[in-house]
Amino acid sequence: MSVPTKATTTADTATADTGTKTDPSPRHRRGAALPLTAALVAALVLLCLLSAGIGAYDIPLGDVLSSLQHRVGLGGAALDRVGESVLWNVRLPRVVLALLVGASLGCAGALMQGVFGNPLAEPGVIGISSGAAVGAVASIALGLSFLGNWTVTVCAFVAGLATVLLVYVMSRSGGRTEVVTLILTGIAVNAFAGALIGLCIFFADNAQISQITFWQLGSLAQATWPKVLAVLPCALLGLAVAPFYARKLDLLALGERPARHLGVDVERLRLVLVLVVALLTAAAVAVAGIITFVGLLVPHLLRMAAGPGHRFLVPGSALGGALVLVAADLAARTVAAPAELPLGVLTALFGSPFFFWLLRRTRRRQGGWA
Repeated sequence: MSVPTKATTTADTATADTGTKTDPSPRHRRGAALPLTAALVAALVLLCLLSAGIGAYDIPLGDVLSSLQHRVGLGGAALDRVGESVLWNVRLPRVVLALLVGASLGCAGALMQGVFGNPLAEPGVIGISSGAAVGAVASIALGLSFLGNWTVTVCAFVAGLATVLLVYVMSRSGGRTEVVTLILTGIAVNAFAGALIGLCIFFADNAQISQITFWQLGSLAQATWPKVLAVLPCALLGLAVAPFYARKLDLLALGERPARHLGVDVERLRLVLVLVVALLTAAAVAVAGIITFVGLLVPHLLRMAAGPGHRFLVPGSALGGALVLVAADLAARTVAAPAELPLGVLTALFGSPFFFWLLRRTRRRQGGWA
């Protein structure tokens, strides 16, 4: 399988999504970043407002805006008691949690692809999500509570960090990371993590088994403001740090040796970003369970539209990931109402065909990736 391992920079010719080696208009693609960002922000705001109002108890968009204005002291009017309770205690915590989880997974995916220098790297695909889930599931099965509400988050972070370091070390050979090795290592890690989760289920009681099932399927059904506050510091820290490394990721795309000549400490850069990826992924998994393919799909679509420059790609992937997950969560709780589809199952259902297409497309390419 012949696959590329290095990305082009925004200053160089970028690979077009048609399968040709060069893009005849890279400047046009770079110029798409600003309008695309504006479109993502506008779509995200609109979708969040719609998601807050749509459900078993419908709340008109105007009423949602009125209640929001009333809460922040900009006029408006409060809803009736039931409407206020549904909006502020059920819908908005879920929407905010979807924003944080989606942004974390999208940003983590963009960072993974930049760090490993290939388009197939994604936290879920190479086992980081499963590793973080093992930490969370083990803490549930063992009844750990040494840090109170932070116990599950910390356990997920530690396990996710250990997993990403393991995958990173095992997939490197001769100073480079091969896509095939990365995927095969991820398959092995996912299988091992699945075995550990199964072992936890075997020893767990009925109440713990129901909690563990949540981690395996992925869901935002249990969203509350305390859970939002629990994941908020991890997500904000990772999302705030990531854009500062965009320029270094562009230099790393030239290759390790050129990046070193340009003053980039490659090993330190990778170590820091691996920690950021583990933090973002663990934060998402700690509250939502295993949700795959968001970090793989979103960066690719944005890269095809606006080029491989990380100054747009990193924050753009956070916006795109948030948009995708808010939309997926809305679909999960409305498509089969009154039942609710597992969010992780829904994202995998649509993400798997995209991953298959991506594998075939990458195999056909002989140089560069977009």
